[in-house]
Amino acid sequence: MPNTKSAERRMRNSQRKHLHNRSIESRVRRLQRNCRDLMAAGKKDEAAKALRDAASALDKAVKSGVVHKTTANRKKSRLTLALNQVK
Repeated sequence: MPNTKSAERRMRNSQRKHLHNRSIESRVRRLQRNCRDLMAAGKKDEAAKALRDAASALDKAVKSGVVHKTTANRKKSRLTLALNQVK
């Protein structure tokens, strides 16, 4: 437990930020999984739309500091390569 008032405040702030970051991360993971599921089903048009949504969510996560820029670029690249493999 925190010993000072400022430590209590930092604990409250870090908990609130932790919950916010978790919600962003789970949204990004859900959109990526949706995109991969559509690719596996062979629905290329729907997967392309899902890829745009996932890329947008990754960019927003980078902007808010939840995901590193290179990590987001790598994930977008791999999703795009997977989409191009779909027939």
